[in-house]
Amino acid sequence: MYNGIINVYKEKDFTSHDVVAVLRGIFGQKKIGHTGTLDPQAIGVLPVCLGKATKVADLLTNKDKIYKTRFKLGEETDTQDHTGEVIDRKPFSVDHTTIFETIKGFVGENEQLPPMYSAIKIGGRKLYDVARSGQTIERKKRWITIYDIYDIHIDLPYIDMTVHCKKGTYIRTLCRDISEALGTCGHMVELERTASGIFTKETALTLEEIKKLVQENKIAEAIVHVDTLFKDYQRLVIDTEYNHLLYNGNKLPLEAIMNYNKNKLVDKTYYNVYNDEDDYMGIYEWLSPKNLLIPVKFFCIRY
Repeated sequence: MYNGIINVYKEKDFTSHDVVAVLRGIFGQKKIGHTGTLDPQAIGVLPVCLGKATKVADLLTNKDKIYKTRFKLGEETDTQDHTGEVIDRKPFSVDHTTIFETIKGFVGENEQLPPMYSAIKIGGRKLYDVARSGQTIERKKRWITIYDIYDIHIDLPYIDMTVHCKKGTYIRTLCRDISEALGTCGHMVELERTASGIFTKETALTLEEIKKLVQENKIAEAIVHVDTLFKDYQRLVIDTEYNHLLYNGNKLPLEAIMNYNKNKLVDKTYYNVYNDEDDYMGIYEWLSPKNLLIPVKFFCIRY
């Protein structure tokens, strides 16, 4: 079984679930999961967890994202993107300076109303299922964080921009909100995710490229080890004497740690834990009051 993360470049018309289904066939294993949905019409970076790495999918979903997008002023659709029906048209007259200043004004923390066509669940129902039935449902605004908006290019009615944001930001809603701030309406035309955490477009592989590497028995070089994702966590090695606890994912006492100045362990801090043969065992949290390492994500991966 393959264990680790592979950086997939999702192509147009594939759902994120489609990508997982194809990869299950390519790798010949069921334990595969993606780390954050991309709309079928969107393209770009989609990190996918293989084997035991599926345990960290929730941690990867929380990573910052970078998107390149294009939106069109003057037309609003029911889905906020080009796949929907046009529901409004408004003329506009705005200069480039105003456009730049308005877009830059969205950098920082803002409230955003999730679109009806989204995977958010309210009352146990996904919003896009409600929307497809012709209904609407009351949504609450959510706080989002946009770190930067740059590479802004204007060729009216189209505007291109790159957005660096925190998890939970809907880019098509951002495009709509910017359009409204400019005194008109608008909808997203194109979307590409160019980065998700440490995974970037430059190192992403299409499904065909992945299939070829598997056939050539070269896929190992494309799979990112789980501990690489958490290289900021300090490394702890556990004494062989405590393998009976380690291999069963149990709590570990202070004396089990081999290689670290035990006086420098920081309370409520995560550490990468290895056995004495350099196999990655998982992420553990140190709790000073109890003098114990507590497993947070247990892998027991041998590379």
